[in-house]
Amino acid sequence: MRLLSVNLGRARAVPYTDNPEGVTGIDKHPVDGPVRVSAPGPKGVGGSGLAGDAVCKLEHHGGDDQAVYAMAREDMDAWERELGRPLAHGAFGENLTTEGLDVSGARIGERWRVGPAVLLEVTCGRIPCRTFQGHLGEKQWVRRFTQRGAPGAYLRVIEPGEIRAGDPVEIAHRPEHDVTVALQFRAVTTERTLLPRLLAAGDALHPESLRQAREYADNHGA
Repeated sequence: MRLLSVNLGRARAVPYTDNPEGVTGIDKHPVDGPVRVSAPGPKGVGGSGLAGDAVCKLEHHGGDDQAVYAMAREDMDAWERELGRPLAHGAFGENLTTEGLDVSGARIGERWRVGPAVLLEVTCGRIPCRTFQGHLGEKQWVRRFTQRGAPGAYLRVIEPGEIRAGDPVEIAHRPEHDVTVALQFRAVTTERTLLPRLLAAGDALHPESLRQAREYADNHGA
């Protein structure tokens, strides 16, 4: 298991974003050399956990619980075959393109040691938006991506440090519950009756998903 690439994006004006300021950092590309990774601060204030990476709509993106976004190269390869076109590392706006790691099958609270120093913790899956669809240029992309149910994972930074392409990834901790990123994604998108199951992940879960799960359980029963 390793990093194939570390990808950063700059703020860029585009016609398809729903950001009122008209800019997005979704267009990410691999970089050479080490990149500093650290907790960026609370959502709405902090942006990306990677130095030099732009997050332009802070109310929905970035912050400590969405500091890093990882996508499995294997899932991108499957999309390449379906779409009939190449997808470069970073094409999904991911910071980390991984190899040999079941990213969407990772458990909430699972911890990854990346390189010698950085420790990351899985919090939730990525919800597709209009900006993502415009960036890919694929019709009905939000629906198609949602139906596939392999969203990649957001992570928080537990131990900061530097990472680079080629670094090994080791699963340092795997919780005993069965709440995976894929399950969390389905629960908050297409199968809300699954929401109570997310409670088993506890505080490792992204706070917004934890709130949704608790509200659903209170209103409908666990």
